[in-house]
Amino acid sequence: MSEKNQSNRLTTQQKESKGVVGIFGEEAKIHDKTVGEVSRLALNKLQEEFLQLEFRFRTSIKKEEINEALKKIDPELGQTLFVPNSSIIPDGGIVEVKDDNGEWRVVLVCEAKHQGKDIENIKAGKLVGKKDNQDIMAAGNAIERSHKNIAEFANLMLAEAHFPYVLFLEGSNFLTETISVKRPDGRVVTLEYNSGMLNRLDRLTAANYGMPINTNLCKNKFIKHKDKTIMLQATSIYTQGNGEGWNDEKMLEIMLDISRTSLKMLGSDLVKQLTQKK
Repeated sequence: MSEKNQSNRLTTQQKESKGVVGIFGEEAKIHDKTVGEVSRLALNKLQEEFLQLEFRFRTSIKKEEINEALKKIDPELGQTLFVPNSSIIPDGGIVEVKDDNGEWRVVLVCEAKHQGKDIENIKAGKLVGKKDNQDIMAAGNAIERSHKNIAEFANLMLAEAHFPYVLFLEGSNFLTETISVKRPDGRVVTLEYNSGMLNRLDRLTAANYGMPINTNLCKNKFIKHKDKTIMLQATSIYTQGNGEGWNDEKMLEIMLDISRTSLKMLGSDLVKQLTQKK
């Protein structure tokens, strides 16, 4: 099936479901590809900056490996696995560093989501919906997979004091400000950031416990509550508030910031390599 025919089929399917099904076009694919390329660039920059350390890039991690990490913490954990070869595949891949004991430790995990084509559609003069008579398409739920991947990496890193999971968001479903978009015929359409029909940010902020977005939350937060200490692994969520696409340079800057925080948290396990002469 050609890409054009497939795109037409998906558009028809979305209309039949009244636009609520999470089906998105080439923008999502392009964004996913870009974040992976930028992650590899971040790896190269880290290798240049920390010559004494060894880094590697992986596109996926097996569920079996996650279970093994859980078992090391407590033998009751990580016991259930029905599909031995199942893997977790974050869009932007995984960057790891080898510690002084020869163990690989995660310093960066990236995921990217483009959801909502309302800005592009309005600029093109395209009406949407089942009857092609709406300016705005009701937001879908394609972001649900992000929660699964975040939970899996939280399990993998349960013994760590950092959580370098970064989620890059773009598109009209992740607005943090109200914007106005002009159609070719001159009519202006307003997209309200707090519209329940449009905004899906609140479906992701459970992953950072409602803490601020566009913030480096890599360092785990330890909270004392009564006689307990609770460790929070929070996802660092970054969004383009106006719905526009991410600039590669800005994504790289954020990735390096998260990675350096990870290395700082792992400092005591990297000190031998960092202090040796090359």
